[in-house]
Amino acid sequence: MNHTVIDVLIYIFEQYAEDDVEIFDDHERLRGHLREAGFESSTVRRALDWLEELSTTASNVVPTMAESPTSHRCYSAEEQLRLDAGCRGFIHYLESTGVLEFSTRELIIDRVMALDVKTLDVEQLKWLVLMVLFNLPGYENAYFSMEDLVNEGVYDVLH
Repeated sequence: MNHTVIDVLIYIFEQYAEDDVEIFDDHERLRGHLREAGFESSTVRRALDWLEELSTTASNVVPTMAESPTSHRCYSAEEQLRLDAGCRGFIHYLESTGVLEFSTRELIIDRVMALDVKTLDVEQLKWLVLMVLFNLPGYENAYFSMEDLVNEGVYDVLH
């Protein structure tokens, strides 16, 4: 089966994020688990690289003050191709509900752009937002709010 990096990332997050955090310190063991689960080595490598970059980038994120209510995020042409109107609307929704702030929004967009995919759907974006927030110290409340939104399907009902 031809899995994508997003498939591997979601699998890792579902299987290991909350229960077996020490497995992230042992990349060889994690690679073995992922190969046993049927993921190709090259896809696993790219997913682990993506997580490593997230860890490095996340350590530089500092909470930001709220943007001006009249400010608006303009997406580049490449970002618009990767994040369709539904994804951009979801990001805006997360900002309006206080789950995301300027710095976390930009980190999420950066991590989306680092993926080797042409487009993303809202469900995939939800998982990526969870992963990013999970990896940010001090953003536990945002993570739990996002987790509630995903579990309750609130955004799906609204849109």
